[in-house]
Amino acid sequence: MRHRKSGRKLGVTASHRKAMLASLSTALLRHKKIRTTVAKAKETRMVVEKLITRAKNAVAAEGEKKNIHARRMIARSIKDRAVVSELFNEIAPKVANRAGGYTRVVKLGQRFGDGAEVALLELVDYNTGQAPAKGTASTAAKAA
Repeated sequence: MRHRKSGRKLGVTASHRKAMLASLSTALLRHKKIRTTVAKAKETRMVVEKLITRAKNAVAAEGEKKNIHARRMIARSIKDRAVVSELFNEIAPKVANRAGGYTRVVKLGQRFGDGAEVALLELVDYNTGQAPAKGTASTAAKAA
C-alpha cells in the first residue's frame, strides 16, 4: 500500500528521477513551455512551483543575504546560471502578485509512437502561443 506517499516514481531510479526533473525544470524556465508526458509534467510542475516561490520570496525580501541564499538553494537543482538569473530578474518579479499556480498543464492527446499521454507544461504569465481573443477592440474597429 502506498498510503501517504507523494510523488511518482516514473519508472526510473531516484538519482535518474532527480536529474530528469532538474533538466525539465531548467528547460521550462528557459523556454517558458515544454512538451512531455502527463506524469512528468505533473511532477515537474511541483518542482518548478517551489523554485519560483522561493525566488519570489527572496526578491520581495529586503535582505541581500536572503537573496544570495535563495540563489544558492535554487542553483542546487538548476545548473544553468543564465536560467537562475532569468528566474530572479524576470520571472519572479512578473509573478510577484500571484498567490501560486505559476504553471499550467494542457493535455494534448496521445503520442504517435508509443501512445503515451502527452501534455504541454507552460508558465501561466507567458502565453506566447495563444491566439488573440475574439471580439477585441482592434477586430471590431476593422469590421466597422
